[in-house]
Order: sequence, then C-alpha cells, then structure tokens
Amino acid sequence: MTGHQSDEATLALHGVRVLGYTSAAKVAALYELAADSTTEHLLDAEARGWVRQTSFGGADGWSMTESGRAHGERLLAEELDRAGSRGEVIEAHATFRPLNRELGELMTQWQVRPTREDALAPNDHRDAGYDDAVVRRLARLLDQTRPVTDQLAQALDRLSVHQPRIDHALKRIEKLENAWVDSPTLPSLNIVWIQLHEDLLATLNLPRGSDSL
Repeated sequence: MTGHQSDEATLALHGVRVLGYTSAAKVAALYELAADSTTEHLLDAEARGWVRQTSFGGADGWSMTESGRAHGERLLAEELDRAGSRGEVIEAHATFRPLNRELGELMTQWQVRPTREDALAPNDHRDAGYDDAVVRRLARLLDQTRPVTDQLAQALDRLSVHQPRIDHALKRIEKLENAWVDSPTLPSLNIVWIQLHEDLLATLNLPRGSDSL
C-alpha cells in the first residue's frame, strides 16, 4: 500500500529541491513523470520566480530560488495535512536521525584511513579488509533504514522513490564499485541519502542542521 499521491506540478517543483541543480529529465525520471509535462511545469514555475534555469559546465540545469523553497514548503505542509500523515512522517524522521548520524560516521571512515603519522590521512582503498568492514556496516545500517522508508512511503507516495535508489547504490558497492559509495557525479549512496534527508527536512519544514543532535 502506498500513501497520498502528489500532483505533477508539486512533484516537478519538489524534484528540483530534492535533487539540487538538476535537469528536467532527471526530475521526470525520479517520479516517473512525462518529460514534456515536467519541463512545462518547470517553465511555469520559472515564470513565477520559483526556479531558475542556468548553464553550468556546458549543461543547462534547474535550481530553486528562495521564494520557490518557501512556496514548496507551503505546498508540502498543506499536502501533509490533507494526507493526515504528519504524525507518521515525524515519527519516521525521529527514527531516521540516529541512522543519519551513523551514516555520516561511516562516510568519514570510508574517506579517511588514519595512520600513525596522519590521523586524517585519505583512504587510498588499498586495504580491502578495511573497506569491506565499512561496507558491511553500511549494509547493516541500510537494513535498519528500510522500516523508516517503508513508513514514509505509506504516508506519502513521493517518499517511496528513495529506497530503490539506496538499494541500487548498495548493489553496486557490493560489486566492489567504490565510486557508488560517495561519488558526487553518480546517484551514489551518500548522494541519495542526502537527498532523502533533504526530502524529510522540506516535508517537515525543518532547517538543515536542526536535527543533527
């Protein structure tokens, strides 16, 4: 069973918030929307000052304006109240918070391999045993995360997009494709986790960093 269905215009706008600087095609793919209608919704949002289209690195992309963030948060709050799911999302977020802290610790362990000479030495990934131990801990953490994403999906259907992306990243990691742990140019585990976190913050209208303790 899935939760409340969001309308396409809300999904198009919110997809830019979740993905960050992104293309209309990626927003459409995230929510399984038609590419043409997603572009039309973003052009309409641009006319209202909620998003802007710019070029970076030879490619065009969409980003959200401050007024767009505020408008999006109002839309999400109204949607959450219509769905009657605020309590479920707050509960899921409370369970997510310690998992989020542990994920951050594991990402640090993945990126840093302390030596006697340098406590902050970058991990060169030549110690397969060390990397494997981190990946096993990541897999256990993700097992603990699944009930949270299940609860979120039952509250709001748009929140169901995160778990399949987490699963895909973990499968690639378990095939020893290290870039899928934290590469900023892939939908890596770290990136999709950040996007899940951003989705929760936007849905509950929480400023980033407010749930870190």
